[in-house]
Amino acid sequence: MMTKTYLIPALASLALLGACATATPYQAASPSDRGYTEQQIEQNRWVVNFSGNSLTDRQTVETYLLYRAAELTVQTGYDNFRMVRRTTDADRSFVPVGGTYSHFSPHYRFYGPRGRAIAYYPHHWGGFNDPFFSRAPDYREVTRFEASAEILMGRGPSPDDPAYFDARDVLANLSGTIMRPQPR
Repeated sequence: MMTKTYLIPALASLALLGACATATPYQAASPSDRGYTEQQIEQNRWVVNFSGNSLTDRQTVETYLLYRAAELTVQTGYDNFRMVRRTTDADRSFVPVGGTYSHFSPHYRFYGPRGRAIAYYPHHWGGFNDPFFSRAPDYREVTRFEASAEILMGRGPSPDDPAYFDARDVLANLSGTIMRPQPR
């Protein structure tokens, strides 16, 4: 019975950790999650953004931005849109992986038969370094992409210009590549 008491929280923790290890799905951004945001500038002009986590590649971020622009165009009653300005930024940082835990520093003293300390081993065991506590951390590069576009929406057929997108065509052509969040 006691094993089940520990097993359930452990499995729940593993499931939560696994959920964190996925690319950002197509979703509205929230304070705790990345995703799309938009802001209306004029009646038919918007700024649309999509921000991905470190597991979301550049192409996916740009595809989700295009999909959101098309979706927003249809939702607001327009037929086509033109990207007036479009950028994709890469935020690169280095995070430590493994190495020393700075908040936990074990110190060991060994006492002889009369209660006197005869040895003191900070961060190593019997002459060799402890690989868990004394190793310098390794660093891993983490890149997060964010795409942004200012879009101008229009009604009727798209002009014969490659800068214009037919919103319904974009939705139809990209819908198979869109990964939605898992139901909770």
